[in-house]
Amino acid sequence: MGTMTSFTPDSDDSPVSGLGRRVLVVEDEVRLARLLGEALRRAGYAVDLAHDGVSGLSLAKAGGHDVVILDIMLPGLSGYRVLQALRADGHDVPVVMLTAKDGEYDELDALELGADDYVTKPFSTRVLLARLSNLVRRRPSSHLQTLGRLKLDSEQHRVWIGENELTLSAREFAVLAYLMSSSGRAVSKQELLDEVWQEPYGPANLVEVCMVGLRRKLGSGVVETVRNVGYRITSDDQ
Repeated sequence: MGTMTSFTPDSDDSPVSGLGRRVLVVEDEVRLARLLGEALRRAGYAVDLAHDGVSGLSLAKAGGHDVVILDIMLPGLSGYRVLQALRADGHDVPVVMLTAKDGEYDELDALELGADDYVTKPFSTRVLLARLSNLVRRRPSSHLQTLGRLKLDSEQHRVWIGENELTLSAREFAVLAYLMSSSGRAVSKQELLDEVWQEPYGPANLVEVCMVGLRRKLGSGVVETVRNVGYRITSDDQ
């Protein structure tokens, strides 16, 4: 399991290398997972977190991630079992194994099961980010998202409905990108504050004001309100 000394944060000038990329972190040490998630978001990644092998495997199988950071010692299913199940089902997402173990045979086991890289705790954010950047460069870019007639290019920061390009503010663009990456489920205001604003204690009206402008530009019916939950994006087939 993770320890409080297994993560070495670097200065905030870490390179922003993850724009348009989504990473899944499966780590049972909650504080370590949170700190790692914050570092990854500063580097431009969208981050999903899981704290046990079963939920980690479920999220990984759902797809949409450019890379998975997977601890070996997990409750429920070990990282080895999660990796083995992913590869058996044909998922080729790059996987970085993260563990306190440092034996040669542990590394060989992970690589033989299909891991793409292996990082031993303690580690620095710069080392991990460099390894992630190297992995995602080899993988076809997932910067283009489409949903019905709606298309978003996170690399060029451009959005279209059909042939018509929209002009969005940086915050509207970030909210739309997050909603599209979460297509099919409702996203709460708190989740948007956490993931887009990165202000978990910010007022909910920050989200509401942004959503008014975004809906005006997208047109009716694209972003729907899910009562007592939040917002969900729907296919625009007008």
